Amino acid sequence: MKRNYQKELDALVEKNLKECKVPSLVLHSCCAPCSSYALEYLSDFFNINVLYYNPNISSKEEYQLRLSEQKRLIAELRVKYPVTLTEGEYEPSVFYAVAKGLEHCPERGERCLKCYRLRLEAAARLAKEQGADYFATTLTLSPLKSAESINEIGEELEKEYAVKYLPTDFKKKNGYKRSIELSRIHNLYRQNFCGCVYSK
Repeated sequence: MKRNYQKELDALVEKNLKECKVPSLVLHSCCAPCSSYALEYLSDFFNINVLYYNPNISSKEEYQLRLSEQKRLIAELRVKYPVTLTEGEYEPSVFYAVAKGLEHCPERGERCLKCYRLRLEAAARLAKEQGADYFATTLTLSPLKSAESINEIGEELEKEYAVKYLPTDFKKKNGYKRSIELSRIHNLYRQNFCGCVYSK
């Protein structure tokens, strides 16, 4: 039976509310538009540190543009609990190393799975270093990405790093639609490719 990650997240949020807990979360973000709904939604229940780590992005200019939009969105969003930002290193050589031999894979194939893992692992590592309660990623918002695959990778990393992974499927509850609305409200740059040269 297919898991409903949104229901799992709802149950976890409800449990924390009953226990009067406001957990800390390291949330990997690929870009401001994808993070917009996730931040609006999760900042009512978590102290969030956004990790902007995307070595897959194919040019420094594109990387910096997305980073500046991420910073602007965080500054503009009205949130209940604090949202901070950690800037990862721009290291495309790391992405090309994991993509080697997989250059011709179709979108959502093995190359993409390795890329998801690369970025999620950075979030897990940071969560471990900071003593955060959870880590997660905004990647499950995209209709072009498998929430199941992303959550499976997150749960593998949970065991490896001994930090709880927050199950998500931000497409649920009209999350993708809301991200488009928020992009319009904040006049966010919405790129037309995931990030790597192969997705172009």
